[in-house]
Amino acid sequence: MSSVFSTPPPDFSEKEISEFILNHFGLSSDAEQLYSDRDQNFLIRPISDKPFILKISNCAEKRSIIEMQDVATKFISRNDPELGIPLQIGKIHTIEKDGISYFCRKMEYLKDKFLKDKKLDDKSHEQLGTFLGRLSLALHGFSHLKADRIFEWDVRNIDLIKTRSDYLNSESEKATIIYFLNEYEKNVIPLISDLRMAVIHNDGNDHNVLVNGKGETTGIIDFGDMVYSYQVSEPAICMAYVGLEKDNPFSTMAQILKGYHSVFHLNDSEIKSAIWLSCIRLCISVTMSAWRCKLFPDNQYLSISQKAAWDLLRKLEKEDLDALSIKFISIVK
Repeated sequence: MSSVFSTPPPDFSEKEISEFILNHFGLSSDAEQLYSDRDQNFLIRPISDKPFILKISNCAEKRSIIEMQDVATKFISRNDPELGIPLQIGKIHTIEKDGISYFCRKMEYLKDKFLKDKKLDDKSHEQLGTFLGRLSLALHGFSHLKADRIFEWDVRNIDLIKTRSDYLNSESEKATIIYFLNEYEKNVIPLISDLRMAVIHNDGNDHNVLVNGKGETTGIIDFGDMVYSYQVSEPAICMAYVGLEKDNPFSTMAQILKGYHSVFHLNDSEIKSAIWLSCIRLCISVTMSAWRCKLFPDNQYLSISQKAAWDLLRKLEKEDLDALSIKFISIVK
C-alpha cells in the first residue's frame, strides 16, 4: 500500500515555483528550495511583500491531515500566542505537474536558526524542554479524528520497526534493534496504563526546532507528523535527537526532560519510560531510513543523521538504562 513515505516527493524547480507564485498570487519573487523529506518546501521572497514558505505536500498526503495541522496550529496560537509556530496563510491550493495534483499552502516564515546549526549548553537544553512543555500545555485538550491514526513515526508502532529491520545492512544492526524492542516490552509495556495519551507534535528534531543567537528556543516547524500517542513521547523524541553526537548524551537528554517537567508535569512512570521511548524513536529513524534509502537513493536528507543515530543506539545499548530511568526521576524533580 502506497503512502507519503513510499511515494516520490514533489519535484518542482525554483523557476516553476516563481512562475506559480506570479500567476496564482500576483507576486514577483525569488524561490529558494529548502531541504525536505517527503514534501517540497520553498522560501519565497516577494519583491513587494514579506517572505513566506510555500509547502507542497506529497501527492499521497490526505487533505484531511493538512487541515488537521491548520486547526492544531491555530489552537496552539490561541492558547499561547508567544510560541513560535508557522501558521497557514489563507487556504489550501492545488499545483499540478505531469498530470499529478499536489496540495500546497503558504506558511508563515520563522527566521531563526535551526537547532542543528547551533551548539547549546545545559541551560539552553533545559529551556528547549521548557518550550516543548509550553507546546504541550497549548495543545492540551486538542482532539482531532485524523490524529488517532496508524503512523510510521509513532513510537507505539512497534510491529513496523520489526518489518523495516529487514532492510538493515547487517545482522549486528538487526540485533541492536531486537534488543531495544525487547527492552521496550520489558520496561514500557508494564507502565502503559500510567502513560497519558494526547495529540503531540511528534517531531521535535534538530531540523524542526528553531533557536536564536542566545541559544534560546523560539519556535518549532513542521506539524506533518502529528499523532495521538503517549504524552511523554514529546520530550522523549527531542531527547533522542539532542543526544546525537554528544560525549555525555544522558546529561543533555535529562535537561530536556527536566525543562519539560517544570512546565508540563510528568508522573514517575512517564519519566521512567522516556529513555526507552527515545531509544524506540532512534530505532524508527534507522529502520525507516534503511527502507526509504532503497526507494529513493538520491534523497540525501533520508540518511542525514543515520551514522549519529547508530552511534547513539550502540552507546545506549551498553548502558544500564533501567538504572538511568530511575535516576532521571531525581534529576527531573
